[in-house]
Amino acid sequence: MRAPWIIAAALGSLTLLVTPAHAGLPTTSALRETPPAFDDDEGGNADADDPAIWVDRAHPERSRVLGTLKNGGLAVFDLHGRQVQHFATPPAPTPDAEAGRFNNVDVVTGARIGRRVLDLALVSDRGRDRIRAYAIDARGTLADVTTANPPRAFSATETEVDEQRTAYGLAVVPDPAGGAPWVVTSRRHDTRLGVFRLADDGTGRITYRRADTVDLPASFRVDGRDWSPCAEPGEGPQVEGMVYDPVGGALYAAQEDVGVWRIPLRGGEFGTPSLVDRVREYGRPAAYDEATEECAFTGPPSPAAGRYLTADAEGLTIATGKRGERLLLASSQGDSTFVTYDITRGFRRTGGFEVTGTSTVDGVQHSDGAAVTTTPLGRDFPHGLLVLHDGENTPNGGRESTDFKFVRWDQVPTSTR
Repeated sequence: MRAPWIIAAALGSLTLLVTPAHAGLPTTSALRETPPAFDDDEGGNADADDPAIWVDRAHPERSRVLGTLKNGGLAVFDLHGRQVQHFATPPAPTPDAEAGRFNNVDVVTGARIGRRVLDLALVSDRGRDRIRAYAIDARGTLADVTTANPPRAFSATETEVDEQRTAYGLAVVPDPAGGAPWVVTSRRHDTRLGVFRLADDGTGRITYRRADTVDLPASFRVDGRDWSPCAEPGEGPQVEGMVYDPVGGALYAAQEDVGVWRIPLRGGEFGTPSLVDRVREYGRPAAYDEATEECAFTGPPSPAAGRYLTADAEGLTIATGKRGERLLLASSQGDSTFVTYDITRGFRRTGGFEVTGTSTVDGVQHSDGAAVTTTPLGRDFPHGLLVLHDGENTPNGGRESTDFKFVRWDQVPTSTR
């Protein structure tokens, strides 16, 4: 989600000199892209957001990329970027209710659900406050296996669902003991995260139950005063981008206007969160202008702010190297760059990059979701694949367009290989 920010040229006697935060960063480019999604009536109000990768172990070159399109549903692509399947969102249950709106997606392989072992794609339906499940067969074909009446993730009633403080970000947590996996979802306009255990509903379809919740802070003590991120009244500092590190037993969660959290998570129970990096805007005074529906800074940056992420902090994904090293990649949406951190031992920034355009594929701007695999996927992606949401796809014919970009992992600066 792009934050409602404007930067005033002058604040009293304070003059702001704005320089590109990404000056001097190395660059890479995408090899392929998916068809454009258009956020208008003609385009089905499709708005690309979050990708996931399913790896075909028998035929890696036949692997699939999944992508949420919000009101446009869920799309499945081959490695050439061609759409091979599509699932619509659920309709509104009543004329006055919200219809489905798919926000984030993640994939788990070899999940034991009851007596079956399945590859699954899990999707957060923020429109209906539900989690939806899709089985993936050996050929990479998806089938909807969501229980007929999935429970609400956060809302107490259907009326509360329509307030849209609903399931938002999503990450899968495999069970190291080989049991049913968990799914973490964040709550829109809120700091709450919930973890849910998947189960068979008795008919062969997938349901879930909530196992635990954790609430991240909405206010922070910064420079001797209380500070909260600027937002529209009634909205809290939400989380969207999330990824689970099974080696470290921790969830990494991007609180958009705050930074990146590391949250221990084992056996379906959250531990104590720790803030491991902060956005550049952290601690900076700002005010919301109801006339413009934008936030504007009212004071200088805080010494407590981070150096690398520009709000919103968004998509997170983890790449694993040949020697077991683990690299966390984070989308710095506010300046259209990406930051990498070594999480093998501790937490250390290793670099950053941006994705620029070529004569055939444009660059990546204002990226939300990201997904990576370091598994070789055939001739075109011999060392793995990084998939990135592009929030400003071009050319667009004057329409609002988004898509997903496919980047060779061996061409990503500071990557592990």
